[in-house]
Amino acid sequence: MMTKIIVIALYAIMVVTIGIIGLRKTRSSKDFLLGGGNVGPWMSAFSYGTAYFSAVLFIGFAGKIGWGFGYSGLWIALFNAIVGVFLVWKLLGWRIKQVSVSYNVATMSEFLEKRYGSSAFKLLSAIVIFIFLIPYSAAVFMGLSYLFEISLGVPYGYILIAMGIFTASYIVLGGYKSMAMIDMIFGLIMTVSVLLLLYFTVDKGGGVVQISDTLRALEPKLVSWVGPPGWWPLLALVFLTSIAPFAMPQLVAKFYAIRDRRAVRIGAFASTFFAVIIGGIAYFMGSTTRVFLTPDTAPGIFQNGAPDFDKLMPELLTNVMPASLSVIILLLILSASMSTLASLVIISSSSFTKDFWNGFVNRNMSDKKITLMMRVMSAVFVLLAVLFAAVELDVIVEILGISWGALGSFFLGPFIWGLFTKTATRNGAFVSGIGGLAICLTLYFMGMSSPEAGTIGMVSSLLLNPLVSLAGKSGTSETERF
Repeated sequence: MMTKIIVIALYAIMVVTIGIIGLRKTRSSKDFLLGGGNVGPWMSAFSYGTAYFSAVLFIGFAGKIGWGFGYSGLWIALFNAIVGVFLVWKLLGWRIKQVSVSYNVATMSEFLEKRYGSSAFKLLSAIVIFIFLIPYSAAVFMGLSYLFEISLGVPYGYILIAMGIFTASYIVLGGYKSMAMIDMIFGLIMTVSVLLLLYFTVDKGGGVVQISDTLRALEPKLVSWVGPPGWWPLLALVFLTSIAPFAMPQLVAKFYAIRDRRAVRIGAFASTFFAVIIGGIAYFMGSTTRVFLTPDTAPGIFQNGAPDFDKLMPELLTNVMPASLSVIILLLILSASMSTLASLVIISSSSFTKDFWNGFVNRNMSDKKITLMMRVMSAVFVLLAVLFAAVELDVIVEILGISWGALGSFFLGPFIWGLFTKTATRNGAFVSGIGGLAICLTLYFMGMSSPEAGTIGMVSSLLLNPLVSLAGKSGTSETERF
């Protein structure tokens, strides 16, 4: 226990120190939000990867999906790497950087305002970002706190408060400057940690063949191409987690900050390699939960024979790793979570400050006041996320699903068609954004699972923009600038 506390304390000191260094290098709102727009390939690649894969993946997704789908959950990891990472970088990376320079924009909301000539759309998009990134951040806090609760025996609420204070102090100090500097360290910690976890998991399970045989004996479909829930739930999860990144504000922002085209080319391969390792190992380990955890071996996480899905992976991780190396698990989840939280908080604070407050309430703010307000709103956003996480409204997969589904359903149609075509109109953007979001939320509140509702909402958003744009040619074609 004492060793864990010492290592975590040293880790915290390192993070805060880098935050202070970032504070000294942050002289403008552009520095705070985009690191000056001059971030190199390796920092960008790790920043994208660590923002994509957080405690939500290791704790929530890997546990519930691994338990339910078995090996077929690896399809999610494969498509996340190929589509959600590689294709996003290849298709969007340089294009987004060009847009940011051509339009002189630093946020997705600013781009949509100038592309469609609508300040109302900017306001609406800022509201959507702020609202739906709160539950996403809460899901990350929940996953992090569950692990610490099981590993250190500290009550969930205390861990939640401590993580909130720690996250806020790190982000408020240095913004993107701090995040870019430390994301490479986070990425390396994550890579080494998951490789060690894979080794000890396979070793304890008697090898991959033995693990597969055990799963097959429990349920043959756990080792088949499509797991027990069937093809539609699996397809929805693949689509949601692989297509949503094309329009997720916190991931798109990485390309506003990237240095040049060469950085995009290198970053595409580096981030894809990272995604294959992290995602593949996480979902494989999730599939082994049925092998290692039963009501007899882990009674604390089962009730009436049914597991608490959000506590499967924390229990598994603490069981497969030797006690002498168990601190590695904490560092893995901390590293995975801190970068994601930093990305979410910075995007949310900028949406409120630049897109809403400076865009509509006080247009004459100095850059110094904008930077200060973004710092303050970063702390406010963390507080809201912690309060949401304290309620524990649902399992992590459902919370993340509705956050990603709602954001993807609103932004995918307006952003992708606006980025690549000259024919997308203002009306098409409004109908696809509002219509996609409305469909997603309506289906969710009618009882459909969040990944499935999000998938249908995103497809609707992509289809509505060109259909409405072709039906009536009102709008603007700002993409002619580049």
